[in-house]
Amino acid sequence: MIIPIEDAGDPRLNDYRNLTDVQLRKVKEPAEGLYIAESGKVIRRALAAGHVPRSFFLSEKWLPELSDVLSEWEHIPAFLGTANMLEEIIGFNLHRGALAAMHRPEPADVVKLLAGARRVAVLEDVIDHTNIGAAFRSAAALGVDAVLVSPRCGDPLYRRSIRVSMGTVFQVPWARLSEWPAGLDLLRSAGFTTAALALAENSLTIHELAARNETRLALILGTEGDGLSAQTLAAADFSVTIPMAAGVDSLNVAAASAVAFFATQLPPAKPAAPTSR
Repeated sequence: MIIPIEDAGDPRLNDYRNLTDVQLRKVKEPAEGLYIAESGKVIRRALAAGHVPRSFFLSEKWLPELSDVLSEWEHIPAFLGTANMLEEIIGFNLHRGALAAMHRPEPADVVKLLAGARRVAVLEDVIDHTNIGAAFRSAAALGVDAVLVSPRCGDPLYRRSIRVSMGTVFQVPWARLSEWPAGLDLLRSAGFTTAALALAENSLTIHELAARNETRLALILGTEGDGLSAQTLAAADFSVTIPMAAGVDSLNVAAASAVAFFATQLPPAKPAAPTSR
């Protein structure tokens, strides 16, 4: 349902206003059960994951790219405005052509999420949405089955997280823990070894951890700057460090996640042997 918009003050566009105001969006999006998907590729990945749009907002230039999507969801309003109008309303120049306000899916059940997982990432109080998105992208690429986030961690469905992840936040199952670090008990109950990435004297190296070939492993990564809390380090089964060279003491949490996921990933499953007749 394509609806041309002539007035930037049209109240039907309120979902898209002031997207650069991080604090406002962090309150508004979870409370109202919505999130914003940006760009045709991300919108397609959200829809492929089963998420449901409440509206689209794009300029005429991008109609051909999303014509099939708009046809499939023809009962959903697709607001059409000029590029200048989009910039005025959302607060920045949208280079990726289109936005969609999406209904936020129901939160995943942590116990069910862990049931079939073998590699899990846990993000403790990571607040930079760029780092969250990058960690999810690495998780998707490197065989992590699920991501858990602490109660104070940023929102994986915030617009910047989604954009940086290239929509992989829709591919990797995730859930928010209600308690932390008490949530480690859920991981232990599910049979996971818990490994906290930290600069500690008694840490295993990431190579030593990988050599253990743990059947079920949860890698815990801490917030920017301070890293993991003392309570989490005390509760984890191991602390793990990535060896550094050239006097560098640590990596950005997103970079560290990629290294850790790669080093501890499980080998791909071998294809079943053909049956003889």
